[in-house]
Amino acid sequence: MALSAGLQLRQSQSLVMTPQLMQSIRLLQFSHIELTRFIEQEVERNPLLELVNAESEQADAGSEASVETQAAQPAVSDPGEDSVWSGSADNQAERMTSEIDSRYENVFPDDHGTERVDQPEFIDNWKSMPGSEGGHSGEGYDLDDFAARAPTLRDHVAEQIAFAFSEPAERLIATELADQLDAAGYIVGPLAETIERLGADPDQVDAVLHRLQEFEPAGLFARSLSECLALQLARKDRLDPAMAALVDNLELLARRDFGALTRLCGVDEEDLLDMMGEIRALDPKPGTRFETGSSEMIVPDVSVRPSSDGGWNVELNPETLPRVLVNQTYFTTVTGKMPKNGAGQEFLSECLQTANWLARSLDQRARTIMKVSSEIVRQQDAFLLHGVDHLRPLNLKAVAEAIGMHESTVSRVTSNKYMITPRGVFELKYFFTVSIASAQAGGDAHSAESVRHRIRVLVDQEAPEAVLSDDDLVDLLKKSGVEIARRTVAKYREAMAIPSSVQRRREKRARARAAAV
Repeated sequence: MALSAGLQLRQSQSLVMTPQLMQSIRLLQFSHIELTRFIEQEVERNPLLELVNAESEQADAGSEASVETQAAQPAVSDPGEDSVWSGSADNQAERMTSEIDSRYENVFPDDHGTERVDQPEFIDNWKSMPGSEGGHSGEGYDLDDFAARAPTLRDHVAEQIAFAFSEPAERLIATELADQLDAAGYIVGPLAETIERLGADPDQVDAVLHRLQEFEPAGLFARSLSECLALQLARKDRLDPAMAALVDNLELLARRDFGALTRLCGVDEEDLLDMMGEIRALDPKPGTRFETGSSEMIVPDVSVRPSSDGGWNVELNPETLPRVLVNQTYFTTVTGKMPKNGAGQEFLSECLQTANWLARSLDQRARTIMKVSSEIVRQQDAFLLHGVDHLRPLNLKAVAEAIGMHESTVSRVTSNKYMITPRGVFELKYFFTVSIASAQAGGDAHSAESVRHRIRVLVDQEAPEAVLSDDDLVDLLKKSGVEIARRTVAKYREAMAIPSSVQRRREKRARARAAAV
């Protein structure tokens, strides 16, 4: 069979992800802070975009009302008052000249002893200041802008090094060790590397390290958790042999092996519990009390409040919905003065297209968040009324089918979005939990989050003489209508950092004996 080349015409349909469509999808999963940063960048590069917030709208409305009031009420001056601010413009100019030429205090008011604070010019200038109550911005000075920056761990240590070490060699070693501190206040890396890098005497480095460990707060420059706790106990004069043995065996304390700890420390369970209380009062990360960075406050995207008809009012938070306006007037004015088919005309046309797309995308994003949030509130009505015990199992597919969207769209909308409810502030993903079957035939399924809450309640209510094992928890949950396996109970218990029944029994019995004494 001979081989030959040929041309064939074929028609097909395909979905192409344009850059704007990909950017619209990204906008859905942006948090409030990420969206604000993105819009600010777009406003900087696009001259047709204007960012409008609620405060500026109120200020504009106030200024417009002020202009209308002034236009409706013409100013009335006292014709008999001898002031440079009355009369016509020409009259004012002549009087100002004569006043300045004849009155020395008008040129140098400070030398006169008193200031004319009642003059309209001073009052108008004061009212125009952005920080004054009469300012057009409507904003006062923020005291946080003038507050001193909180010292960092590095600044705090550097101040103490400057006073503690006078020898240049010791100060160099101390500065090098301070550079190795992590955010918790621990030294990162072995001392051998520091000694080799500096070429210093090991005894001198150890001496400098011991002096650094005397800095405030206690526990800085430790090389392990045990050493950090020991430094704090030594500062309180509580590092006796029994306490030192307890600090050296923190792994047994984590496992709550009280029998082994009492033998190693040479104390009874009552003293051991007192020592454990002292350990809990210590700070395992003394460096974290210093400023390490600015924390971002969570701003709810959706607000849910009970309505008068027994339902729920679902509203979008206007603070998380920045309004972007397209300046059509500026576009028309500028393009009318430009030659057609020029580079400037092409640039402005592209900016207009981008601005219109961004405005439509933000509007669509707000509508999508509203749809998803309203459906979540409808599905989780019992949770809002009665609490976490009534949280229903919910998945993305159920919400997507109810509002006619794809699951991936719902997943992007619920990422980094928060809802404030009468029960508190929750991330939208909190309401999507795994379903656990009911122990009764035909009964409703239970949410995994509600089951975890029941496990914690049962453990908190157990008596020291009747500590519940995982099998006991399974039986109690089945009686309440939850069909669950023992390994699932163990997994939920470990995820909530709840010790095993053996460890809880030891600790509760020791506490009961200590309380009885």
